[in-house]
Amino acid sequence: MSMNIKEMDMNSTLDQVLAGLMRRYSERVPDVQKIIQAMIRVGMIKTAKDIENDHIAFRTMGVPGLGIRSLEKIFLHYGYQKRDYYHFEAKKLDAYWYSPPGDTYPRIFASELRVGDLSEKVQGIIHQYTDTVKSDPVDQLDLDDAVQVDRYLHTGLWPLPTLSDYTSLLEASEYAAWVIYNHYYLNHFTISVHNLPAGYNTLEAFDHFLEAEGIKLSSAGGTIKESKDGKLRQSATVAGKIMARFSDGGQKEIAGSYVEFAERKVLDPFMDLPPDSIQRKHRRDGFETGNADKIFESTYRAQTDR
Repeated sequence: MSMNIKEMDMNSTLDQVLAGLMRRYSERVPDVQKIIQAMIRVGMIKTAKDIENDHIAFRTMGVPGLGIRSLEKIFLHYGYQKRDYYHFEAKKLDAYWYSPPGDTYPRIFASELRVGDLSEKVQGIIHQYTDTVKSDPVDQLDLDDAVQVDRYLHTGLWPLPTLSDYTSLLEASEYAAWVIYNHYYLNHFTISVHNLPAGYNTLEAFDHFLEAEGIKLSSAGGTIKESKDGKLRQSATVAGKIMARFSDGGQKEIAGSYVEFAERKVLDPFMDLPPDSIQRKHRRDGFETGNADKIFESTYRAQTDR
C-alpha cells in the first residue's frame, strides 16, 4: 500500500531529525568516520549509506518534565512504537526500546536514571540543575519542524554543571555524570554486522577487523556480549574522550559517545530461508538486559582509562 502525503511528510521529517543526530554525533566521535573509512577502504561498503543502523540510543534523567516520558513523545510522533521494558538494578536505570515505522530506520533504545533511588546528596546535585526545567519542553516543540527538533536534541536542557558537581556525580553514578554534561547527545549508533559481506558478517570477524585498525573495544562483560538465546550478540568501542568546559571555569577530559556493533541471528523458524530472502523480521529483535548492562559501561572509567 502506498504512503499517503501525511506519512511521506512524517518520514521526511524523521529523515531530517536522524540526519541531524548522526551529523553532530559523527563530528563528536572520531571513531565513527575512522571505522566507516576503513570499511570503504577494504571494500566492505561503497559509502556510509550502505550501513544498516541497527539502533541509536539516548540517556536521560528520570525527573518530572524530562526523562523517557518526555523524549519518547518526539519519536512516537514519527511512528515509532514503544516495546519492551528493561530494568538495571545495580545501575539504577530503566529503559525501553522502540520499533521504527519502517525497516530503513533504526530502532531506538532510551534509558533513564532512577534519580529517586540515589542518595539525598546526589539527588540534590541533580535537581539543582534539572529543576530549572519547569515543564516538559517537548510540549512546546512543533514536532513537524525538523530544524526545531534537531536544535532541541542538541541544546542543553539545564545549566552547564560545575566541575565539582560533575566530579561528585561521577563518584555516585557514572551514568548521571554523563547525562548531566552531555544531555541528549546521541550516546551511540550501531552497525548491523550481520548484513555486511561474508568475511565480516560475524562479530568475531568484524571485531578482529576493528582491532587491526587500532580501534579499542570495550571489555566489560567480555568483548562480545551475548543474549541467553544466543541470537543477539553485541560489542562496542570504548567511548572517546572530549575536553569538557564547566561553568566554574574548570576543564576535564570526560567520556563522550561510542560506536556499537550488533549481530542479530536468524530466528529458528526461518533458518531454511535463502540468505537473499532474509529480512529484519526474520532476525532476533529487541534487546537483552544482560548485554545492555555491560554496553552502558563503554563510557565508564574502567574502560576509558584502560
